Amino acid sequence: MNLKRFFGGLLTILGIVGLIYTAVIFAGTSGETRDVKSLIIYGILGIVFFMSGISLVRTTKDEA
Repeated sequence: MNLKRFFGGLLTILGIVGLIYTAVIFAGTSGETRDVKSLIIYGILGIVFFMSGISLVRTTKDEA
C-alpha cells in the first residue's frame, strides 16, 4: 500500500469533516464574534486539508 496515497486520503477525509463542521457551525450561529472566528478557522483548515489531500492523491503514481 502506498503511504502517500493513504496520507492523501486521510487529509481529504479530514478536510471534508472540517468543511461539514463549518457548515454545522454556520447553520447554528447567531453572528457573535466567537462564531465568526471559528467559522473562518475551521473553514480555512478544511479547505487546506481537502485541497492538499486531493493534490497528493492525484500526483502520486500507482506502483504495483
